[in-house]
Amino acid sequence: MLITPLDPTELSSTVVVITGGWSRERDRALLSGRTVAGALDEMGVKTRVIDLSEPREDLLDSLVEAERAFLAIAGRGAEDGRLQGLLETLGVPYTGSGVLASAIGMNKIHAKTVVSAAGIRVPVGTRIEPRALPDDEAARISSMLELPVILKPISEGGSIGIQLATSGESLASALFHVADEELMAEAFHPGRTLSIGVLEDRAGLLHALPPLEAVTPNGIYSYAAKRGTADCAYHCPARVSAITLDDLKSQAVAAHRTLHCHSYSRHDFIVDNDGLAWWLEVNTLPGLSKSGNFARMAQADGIPYELLLTHILRGADIDRRARP
Repeated sequence: MLITPLDPTELSSTVVVITGGWSRERDRALLSGRTVAGALDEMGVKTRVIDLSEPREDLLDSLVEAERAFLAIAGRGAEDGRLQGLLETLGVPYTGSGVLASAIGMNKIHAKTVVSAAGIRVPVGTRIEPRALPDDEAARISSMLELPVILKPISEGGSIGIQLATSGESLASALFHVADEELMAEAFHPGRTLSIGVLEDRAGLLHALPPLEAVTPNGIYSYAAKRGTADCAYHCPARVSAITLDDLKSQAVAAHRTLHCHSYSRHDFIVDNDGLAWWLEVNTLPGLSKSGNFARMAQADGIPYELLLTHILRGADIDRRARP
């Protein structure tokens, strides 16, 4: 994919880098925010970093004065369409996907329903009924999904809260201890964890980056593994057959288009022992540290970090505000 270097004269004002927030992914967001702002500064772009968790009045004052926002943030309140809706209301162009894709993509059940209808292969899953007794709900899930099953929050990123339940007893115990959180249960497909990024140019043409494989000792790409506090090895490009590679790329591109993502997105998969790729979720605002997965995939495709940020920043120039 051809990305021309950024000419600072393209920008007539300071770029506001929005980061932080109050979600459980705050630390990841702050890392992305610092890295993005530092790189943009080195590229000759004037930036101002603001934390979404700032007092409301200060935040609104900063946003009202902004002419362009770079979203280096993740999690609830930032990646679920609420921040995007605020920026559109204020008339501030922003990077990443719009309200619709952000809202649907953050809800794993809704996202799977939408992409499955488009023919994308997804694991069978079910929403967990929070008012049901843990033993009763465990019995229902066990009858619907063959054990073991994956438990995960419906609207969290970064693999936060993911658990593997291998028996009815462990499933009931897990449900008892997280009864106050919206969860889903999903069929567990043993295999390899892969991610693949998608870039979209101004003409709407989609380009899939080389996939990245994360290898963990227990086969679960957990929050700890993503944060570097557990053993994890990475391979990019991932070691997959040509058939599996084509499958991954076609499903990632189809999911990006089906969910109406914009400019860039990252899609997570499990590739099972038969080489079949199962779509798990979309990340509409992937982490953007220089050593992060998205930057690694771009680098493997010959796209340096600065050009990746250039592509993302230019995506803010597409006006996606609702019109009467």
